[in-house]
Amino acid sequence: MIDAPERAPLTRDFFDRPVLEVAPDLLGRTLVRTTPDGPIELRLTEVEAYAGEADPGSHAYRGRTARNASMFGPPGHAYVYFIYGMWFSLNLVCGPEHTASGVLLRAGEVMTGAELAYTRRPKARKDSELTQGPARLATALNIDRSLNGTDICAGPDGPLAVLTGTPAHPALIRNGPRTGVSGEGGVHPWRYWIDGDPTVSPYRAHTPRRRRATAA
Repeated sequence: MIDAPERAPLTRDFFDRPVLEVAPDLLGRTLVRTTPDGPIELRLTEVEAYAGEADPGSHAYRGRTARNASMFGPPGHAYVYFIYGMWFSLNLVCGPEHTASGVLLRAGEVMTGAELAYTRRPKARKDSELTQGPARLATALNIDRSLNGTDICAGPDGPLAVLTGTPAHPALIRNGPRTGVSGEGGVHPWRYWIDGDPTVSPYRAHTPRRRRATAA
């Protein structure tokens, strides 16, 4: 029996493209997180692009470090980092190896496993808030540094994968400034979202207390 096309994992070639092509093309795709407690599946609704060493807003802007090493690896892998001493964030590495570009996953609609997501996000008041924002998304999916470097093209049997899903219609895709990014890196309109989707997080400009880049 052949799986439905929308259940096929995205290929390495999908991610081996410029980050500004990959980011909007991820909208509508299915993110699968498999744990011993069960799976959670999201329809991605909001992402942000980061262009590696060419991007002042990126963790890779000043070059390779132990923290960001996975960004410089092959496309189609996860980059997970800890921020503000409180939250994890999940990024997908794209572009040719050594370019260190990536896409931050900011929000999604939980399609499978909402009950499990609520056990990790008990303060969520409704389904649309479960993964509304990168910290909430990572918390609901039990994302931590143990997933850093995970191959997301290996299929849904692994701990983390992105499937073909149903790409968002181009007419519904919007873009604007990235959230919480300061200085020169904050001017890029590299946040992409599905217009009118209730899971998309509110835009927030940079505030002085944020001293680090907020994404890949």
